[in-house]
Amino acid sequence: MDNLECWSGLASGGITAVPGFKVSGVHCGIRKNRDKRDLALILADKQCNAAAVYTTNKVKGAPLILTMEHLKNGKARAILCNSGNANTCAPNGLSAAEKMVNAVANELKIEPADIIVNSTGVIGVQLPIENIVAGVPELVKALSRDNTPAAEAIMTTDTFSKSWAAEFELGGKTVTIGGIAKGSGMINPNMATMLSFLATDCDISSEMLQKALSQSVKISYNQVSVDGDTSTNDMTAILASGTAENPTIDSAGEDYDKFLHVLNLINLRLAKDIARDGEGATKLLICKMNGAESYESAALLAKSVISSSLVKAAMFGSDANWGRILCAMGYSGVHFDNARVDVGFSSNTGEILVCKQSTGLSFDEEEAKKILGEKEITIDVSLCDGDFSAEAYGCDLTYDYVRINGDYRT
Repeated sequence: MDNLECWSGLASGGITAVPGFKVSGVHCGIRKNRDKRDLALILADKQCNAAAVYTTNKVKGAPLILTMEHLKNGKARAILCNSGNANTCAPNGLSAAEKMVNAVANELKIEPADIIVNSTGVIGVQLPIENIVAGVPELVKALSRDNTPAAEAIMTTDTFSKSWAAEFELGGKTVTIGGIAKGSGMINPNMATMLSFLATDCDISSEMLQKALSQSVKISYNQVSVDGDTSTNDMTAILASGTAENPTIDSAGEDYDKFLHVLNLINLRLAKDIARDGEGATKLLICKMNGAESYESAALLAKSVISSSLVKAAMFGSDANWGRILCAMGYSGVHFDNARVDVGFSSNTGEILVCKQSTGLSFDEEEAKKILGEKEITIDVSLCDGDFSAEAYGCDLTYDYVRINGDYRT
């Protein structure tokens, strides 16, 4: 469906590409470095239908617990997020999250329950709520159509901000979806994403919005792994204002499929950016698993390959060690014909087949090294079990990953 009718392509506009939304990002004093923004706000001009998906980690941050309560009615108008402190397993965590929300609600003159809230950063440290409350007036005053401040304010160890947007037509009306995300380490979502916030002017019911987001997460953020750790604060949330005036999407059908397709494209691009920006990473890895007996099998197998520390280390060293790929597939718990697996590698430099029917081939090691020396590498795996395929996204494992996480808190 890449040649979607009336599809204008992806752009890097983010949330503010969507009419009727403003954002801001300021430094309020959570992070020691005053040059780093640490508080973000996304505001819609009107009440929106809303949906969210949360981490599957049993330990959840206080902001997620509060947001789950706020979204029981499927409505919201704003998203508030701080970086530098996760407000998880911290003293007075729920109270601090409520104070964050109340400060913004009072400043904006909206209901606290209409605000989605999240935090990201160090776990187990009390949130300096007084800094946030003091920074709220500036945060609200800074609201604008510039996407950059909010995209930067949610970053932790990220090396670049992540934002995408797209326009398409539904029922003769132009509809826009935009999103920002953060994520670099502690990434193995199994839920939604590290943090991803999306907005659209599409007229879509809360129920169908939740359905679309849950479906989209399954093929995008859930297929990312940087280090195998599932965070306590992972969340993706979306606001839909309905101001595009397209025919309301309140059931499955062609318009729902178009909306889901564009949402998938944006979330996939954000997911790949997150994998590309893995802590210490030098390469984006994409595993394409073809010929599986079901989508679920293909997805699990691809995720197992991309999550393998040995595979990731081999890719860092540009080593075509395909045996590690079969090994990772073998312990995935998925049934497949392990005697009929083909493995190859490809990049901008070319492609090379290294394994046929689960048996090693003679190949040019120097050519393989050149292919694996690129910044984006695809691991191509073919099975003989069925007609289903899936992709997973990760990065190489480098010396810098240990350095970054060895002194993350200190």
